[in-house]
Amino acid sequence: MMKHLQKLGSALMLPVATLPICGILMGLGYAFAPAVMGAAGATEGFMYALGLFLVKAGGALIDNMAILFAIGTAVGLAKENNGTAGLAGLVSWLMMTTLIGATSALATALHIELSEVQNLAYAKIANPFTGILAGVLGGVCYNKFWNTKLPDFLAFFSGKRFVAIATGLVSIVVSAILMLAWPVIFSALVAVGNAIVSMDAIGAGIYAFLNRLLIPFGLHHALNNVFWFDTIGLGDLSAYWGGLVQGDTMANGNPINWSVGMYMAGFFPCMMFGIPGAALAMVQTAKDSKRKATIGIVGAAAISALLCGVTEPFEFAFMFLAFPLYIVYSLLYGIFTTVTVMLGFRAGFCFSAGATDLIFSASLPAAAKTWLILPLGAAAFIVFYLVFRFAITKFDLKTPGREDDAEAELKIELANNDFTKMAEIILEGVGGKGNVTSIDNCITRLRLEVKDRLLVDEKVIKSSGAAGVIRPGKTSVQVIIGPKVQFVHDEFKKLCK
Repeated sequence: MMKHLQKLGSALMLPVATLPICGILMGLGYAFAPAVMGAAGATEGFMYALGLFLVKAGGALIDNMAILFAIGTAVGLAKENNGTAGLAGLVSWLMMTTLIGATSALATALHIELSEVQNLAYAKIANPFTGILAGVLGGVCYNKFWNTKLPDFLAFFSGKRFVAIATGLVSIVVSAILMLAWPVIFSALVAVGNAIVSMDAIGAGIYAFLNRLLIPFGLHHALNNVFWFDTIGLGDLSAYWGGLVQGDTMANGNPINWSVGMYMAGFFPCMMFGIPGAALAMVQTAKDSKRKATIGIVGAAAISALLCGVTEPFEFAFMFLAFPLYIVYSLLYGIFTTVTVMLGFRAGFCFSAGATDLIFSASLPAAAKTWLILPLGAAAFIVFYLVFRFAITKFDLKTPGREDDAEAELKIELANNDFTKMAEIILEGVGGKGNVTSIDNCITRLRLEVKDRLLVDEKVIKSSGAAGVIRPGKTSVQVIIGPKVQFVHDEFKKLCK
């Protein structure tokens, strides 16, 4: 399971790399033109035009992040990173979001009456999770069908042209499953949100924890609609920006019986300071050869989180590479939110919990003890840094900059080009073809799955001339060969027929 998540995490680095600069542009844009985010300020003039331009430029990718994930993930998972898979990922995305999106084409076709929660669930289907799912379908379908041969009269659609067709057909089936499952899960989370409303600061902490934890699955929207908007009569975000405080009455007639801002305040120290602390830990624990690249990835992501609370570039950079660490990361949000609410710090956001939102929301009536962001932020920076550094080094987590060194493997030179003999020795070393259940390769490695790991003899495998053997899982064997791995893979596959 973990190896599949890490493979997915590596694939996600392609689209994730495009996001940090967008967050920085949006943060600068909001600073120049606060009226764009709903705060008081000029709505005309050069600075407003410049701010709006920067916000739209950054939002062009942030708002379409799911599509980037659909295309980028598919390419990242495909053999040789073939671009055809990107087209397949896009096909899958368009298919699923059209069939089960806000218009709910499948429900209309089947004459199904949708509840309010069902409509809300379908309206939130165009999210990063669906994008990643579409990308996975596109990548898997490419690897499965790229060399498919059809009958002569359909020969034009053979090979890579068939990939998008197959992906579309698979996506229809997945859409039907999601149509049934998504509202059920969504409704359950709405019920959970409703249940923890009465738990005051502890409830706010539980919400923050679940909010982060559910981001990889796109289900955080269910809870956000409970706490920030008017799904159950609670609307912390709308009340805050409406200039209301506890004891007032909302426009819909519902009394405000909670401390306005309590479901947003805890995100500020985590996003503005906790993420930079965690990013520093990742940089310091990265391999020397990859430290500069790591600074580029997580450093820019940290600035993006600090300025305007765009956290996805940071979160998606490691959540699949080291998912246990992501659970800890989510837990830290819960702890800091509980502490923040108990201390009386209140702040709100229109876009997200970054510095720009904090500055422009601090003048609203519900804001309280905003100066606490300094000690809370310092504490968040230190705690996130220490926890991340300890976890990464203690458990050797594959965060950015700690992945297997593919660059060195690309320089490997084989002693000879007798790929058939090499494949024969490797096959002997893994226990014969009867012990092999799966054969694949990446750029430098022969990736095998075996039935019985005890039959694997690494000494025999290395005697073939392989540069090394890695066993990332109980039944997984990776043979490091170098850039000529494709030739060994082809011969190995022939021997296993």
